[in-house]
Amino acid sequence: MKETEHLEKPGAGRNRAVRLMKTWAAAVLVCCVLSMPALAAAEGSDPLTIVNNLSDFIFSCIRAVGIIILGWGIVQVGLSVQSHDASQRSQGFLCLFGGLLITFAREILTAIGVV
Repeated sequence: MKETEHLEKPGAGRNRAVRLMKTWAAAVLVCCVLSMPALAAAEGSDPLTIVNNLSDFIFSCIRAVGIIILGWGIVQVGLSVQSHDASQRSQGFLCLFGGLLITFAREILTAIGVV
């Protein structure tokens, strides 16, 4: 075997450096072009307003789950009346009242002074 077979081609280090520089320039260009500015809240906005909006969103999600459970409770009560099944009827009423409780959770918490 000849010793020259193991040597790199002349200028291979330069080609590698040029390729690295092109990759670095492309990455910087992509970061600059595709970046989005972070928009701050409008002047005069209060952090408490943001917390209240989040609270409204969470309570509306809870209300939606409560309405679904309430609807399922109504279906269970209707099926239990049709089949004359007392245990299904009690389960249906529990589901119905639980759905009512979850649906009006915000109003109940406001009435007792928690929220």
